[in-house]
Amino acid sequence: MTNKKHTNSLINASSPYLLQHAHNPVNWQEWSEDILDQAKREDKLILISIGYSACHWCHVMEHECFEKEDTAAIMNERFICVKIDREERPDIDQVYMDALQLLTGRGGWPLNMFTLPDGRPLHGGTYFPKQEWERVLVSLSNFYQDKKTEAFEFATNLSNGVCKMDQFEPENTGTNFYPTMIELLAKWKLQFDLQWGGYNWSPKFPMPNQWELFMGVHSLTNDIIFKEACFTTLTKMYEGGIFDHLAGGFARYSTDSFWKVPHFEKMLYDNAQLMGTYAMAAKYFNEPLFEKVVASIDAFIETELRSKEGYYFSALDADSEGVEGKYYVWTQAEIEAILKEDAELFCAYFSVEPNGNWEGENILFRNTSLSTLEGNFQKPVSEIEANITQNIKSLLAIRSLRTRPGLDDKIICSWNALMIKGYAQAYLYLQNNKYLAEATNATDNLLNWSKDEKQLYRIFKNGKRSIKGFAEDYACLIDALIHLFEAGSNQKYLIIANELMEECISQFYDASSGLFFFSSSEQKVLVTRKIDVNDDVIPSSNSILAHCLYKLAYYFNRADYEEKQEEMLQAIAPKMKKFPNGFSNWMQLIALKEKGFTQVVVTGIDAQKWIAILRNKFTYNTVFIEKVEGNYIPLLEGKTAIKEQTIAWVCTDKVCGLPLTSTEQILLALNQ
Repeated sequence: MTNKKHTNSLINASSPYLLQHAHNPVNWQEWSEDILDQAKREDKLILISIGYSACHWCHVMEHECFEKEDTAAIMNERFICVKIDREERPDIDQVYMDALQLLTGRGGWPLNMFTLPDGRPLHGGTYFPKQEWERVLVSLSNFYQDKKTEAFEFATNLSNGVCKMDQFEPENTGTNFYPTMIELLAKWKLQFDLQWGGYNWSPKFPMPNQWELFMGVHSLTNDIIFKEACFTTLTKMYEGGIFDHLAGGFARYSTDSFWKVPHFEKMLYDNAQLMGTYAMAAKYFNEPLFEKVVASIDAFIETELRSKEGYYFSALDADSEGVEGKYYVWTQAEIEAILKEDAELFCAYFSVEPNGNWEGENILFRNTSLSTLEGNFQKPVSEIEANITQNIKSLLAIRSLRTRPGLDDKIICSWNALMIKGYAQAYLYLQNNKYLAEATNATDNLLNWSKDEKQLYRIFKNGKRSIKGFAEDYACLIDALIHLFEAGSNQKYLIIANELMEECISQFYDASSGLFFFSSSEQKVLVTRKIDVNDDVIPSSNSILAHCLYKLAYYFNRADYEEKQEEMLQAIAPKMKKFPNGFSNWMQLIALKEKGFTQVVVTGIDAQKWIAILRNKFTYNTVFIEKVEGNYIPLLEGKTAIKEQTIAWVCTDKVCGLPLTSTEQILLALNQ
């Protein structure tokens, strides 16, 4: 029994975001194909409100509008009201976000879209204050009832605009995209903020894929700007308030130019990708600080987002007790009461001010060098750091007694795959066996619930799986499986990756564009079948699949895979020239192709020891694979060591060199 005054049909949902709205007076419904039939039958516009559980402004609009009975009465009378969790249904979110971009030139969540009864978009926006929201509700419903012809004409034109966003005109200018990429990057680097990191604007998002690109570009071009920008960005992000200095992990983004004030929600996908980026940077820069960041992300994931079964939850809310950031901020008086005589050093270390450094409270962030603190407090750095470490534990113990931010405990296939890739990368670059064990265990768990023969499912909640996978789920899982194979040399993961790629081509491939649809051929089309190519915080499913096709072509000797990834690059080249910042993962593929994807196959008694030595040398675009008993992939055919020997082959462009008998010979071959 519940003592809530109102309960709508969302009470039967599994999504934490939908359940947050289950007691609104609005007659919310979950999305289903029946919604369109109901809207046509009742001749009403559909209000589709899209958000996610950790979204601060989604909460604000709920409190101001959706919880109000007078506002809900207007919504219930005039509209079919639908709530969608964008993380469950990114396919629907993409369609209406594109429509919103065409309408307003910007996007964001909550995404509130009004559609015709057939689902075609008519009008939309993000956050609306109560008075404005009610005005929009009344005027729009009146417009539809009084001027249907105009409404249908406008919706038709808007829908056509959404469809045109997925039209591609391939460039038939050869297959070498590298010179064009270098030209685009020359302009891109002018946007770097070399003092604070990131770009010369705010808000600032981590964008891990872009900084991995820039490390790779520097290794190819030796352009020092890319190296400086990457090192500065990763250092300043760690020092800033976007990083949780007590418990580890990164918040969603910084609202300012200094990484100081975060939007406090913490997402699995950000931390998953940042783990790989910081691991790569730790090796690339030989920087122990970045390795420490990787360990802190691991600790955060294990403590906050890892289920006891070994799955990864989706997010922590920005709010607690209805206040953004309340769980994370401190007054100086609180710190002094807890730390006593240690408070002065702690406050100096983390930029704590008597009247607060943000809205009367203090966000912990670093803005003073250790050498300055050493001089001011007349203590050696080692003693300062030991003192801070101990006091972090004290504050963390007190913070744990506060009301915690809400947890979105649904399991998403693609995001779990990103986390697996992060752990695999951490092992590849840092050689910590814990990370490989975590990646392997998580992969087996993910495959256990998400994979039904060759069909993937996207969501797992309360022991049940739901919603058939989108191209993003296939792409991220295939990519994770390839990385896990490259980390641990277990061929079974590569074989599953190839099987899933074949199924992905069957369900999602569009021969006319040479790209992959986001939704499968079995899923009903809403307005249009989207093709995502822009690399955002999460790279596009198409760019990830292009990477996977390129690598699988080598491992399995698949000329058709190689041909497909070439066609994909041809298809996106014109768009990449217009908006290079949205194609970082595509550029990583171009860089990979320019350098040449190299595989070093090692077999024999000391194979693992050799690989450990080789991985200590940063070799961009090179993977080291141990050939063990059993041969299931063409790359490993014929590569067998004589008893008590260790032998390696260096393979590039589908050609393997002569057997090598020492790590020195291998490194010499790689440097030629």
